[in-house]
Amino acid sequence: MINIKIDSRQVKPGDTFVAIKGATVDGHSFIDQAIASGATKVVISEDRDVSVEKLVVDDTSKWLTEYISSEYQDAVNELNILGITGTNGKTTTAYLTYQFLNKLGSKTAYIGTIGFYIPDEDVIELPNTTPNILDLYDLLLTAKEHGCKNVMMEVSSHSLDQERVKGLNFKIAAFTNLTQDHLDYHKTMENYLNAKMLILKQLKGPMIINVDDEVAPQWMSAYENSLSLGYNGEDYKICDYHDTDKGTHLKFMVKGKEYEVDTNLRSRFNVYNYLTSLAFVNNMGYSVEEIIEATKDIYPPRGRCEQIPVKGGEAVIDYAHTPDAVLKIVTAFNENKKGRVITVVGCGGDRDAKKRPIMGQIATDNSDFVIFTSDNPRTEDPEAILKDILAGVKKDNYIKVTDRREAIKEALDMIEDNDVVLILGKGHEDYQIVGHTKHHLDDREEVMNYINENSN
Repeated sequence: MINIKIDSRQVKPGDTFVAIKGATVDGHSFIDQAIASGATKVVISEDRDVSVEKLVVDDTSKWLTEYISSEYQDAVNELNILGITGTNGKTTTAYLTYQFLNKLGSKTAYIGTIGFYIPDEDVIELPNTTPNILDLYDLLLTAKEHGCKNVMMEVSSHSLDQERVKGLNFKIAAFTNLTQDHLDYHKTMENYLNAKMLILKQLKGPMIINVDDEVAPQWMSAYENSLSLGYNGEDYKICDYHDTDKGTHLKFMVKGKEYEVDTNLRSRFNVYNYLTSLAFVNNMGYSVEEIIEATKDIYPPRGRCEQIPVKGGEAVIDYAHTPDAVLKIVTAFNENKKGRVITVVGCGGDRDAKKRPIMGQIATDNSDFVIFTSDNPRTEDPEAILKDILAGVKKDNYIKVTDRREAIKEALDMIEDNDVVLILGKGHEDYQIVGHTKHHLDDREEVMNYINENSN
């Protein structure tokens, strides 16, 4: 693949090593290691004597972005690249689209929060929703080598702002919604929106827009070839839905024609995810009838509204980690509840602290009972994070259990007939980050262990 590396541990003989200055690590410290591993050229911003060819530039990160995008964009743009951006719903929508296109016979790869997927290949975990430009282009070329015609990818606001997707042409794109998140990076909601709207500069085809979101008018006015989706949508209109035992029964219209479908996805927010995915696939040339026929074999990704029967109720594992996402999933399970909704939730450390009290209030205002616990505390004190969360709480229907394993166990102990325990924040993740270290912790695994231990 691309014979350039920014991690000295990945260098192979003949590679070029680019020394990137990161937030915590400076690649210049690993030049000797890269050369020892076989690097025959180094790109650096701090001139020094080295035993191989060198290129000294002002900004190695900028050099890498320009080089990769200019050298490889023609090759990767032979793929149909589909991009989805927004605060919530990206992963589920992208994964549904990945499944649909493969089911309908068009080989497709997926790049996003839950990894890099190619049909019949091992899943590769990724450190970010949208990888750095070097890894991203490498994955796109890998998809192409494996015979993929399309790549469905999640496009984060960070990646657009940092030009990680520079040089890519998006055939179709979609906007899901905009709610508070990542303000530790973007500072304001306006900056956050503007970062997401950068995708329009690289879009060559239609933009699918959730017009029920309050910032939708800015998207619609900014791009001529826009398709509207939602209850207020004209191109893809949600008419009605109701939950079933296995998923959702949905009535919708596409360009004035009515359809009905049974999906394997529960709740209102997944209605949007499903219909956005349908719009992607429809604009790839497949009829609505073909998509409906394939729907019976399409499922949400692991850790996204994943339901597990426990005693007389159920546990639900979900990645919801923003105020809006928490509100949506708690509301969804309140709509048809027969028992209590018990929520287990926390907030990540070293991330947007402003959302913590909001999450605390949303959880307690909308759940019957809440157990506040740790998410990924990273370098912050877990107790300090919980204190921030509790600052927004106005009710007394909660307890604090800092240890996440214990919190899950206590919640499952509480289950009576028809109760639902929502375990939120980590979804598919099988680790907890404490300090800079990942420790094994899988919410689903904890639920299954509980079931096994209490099955006698």
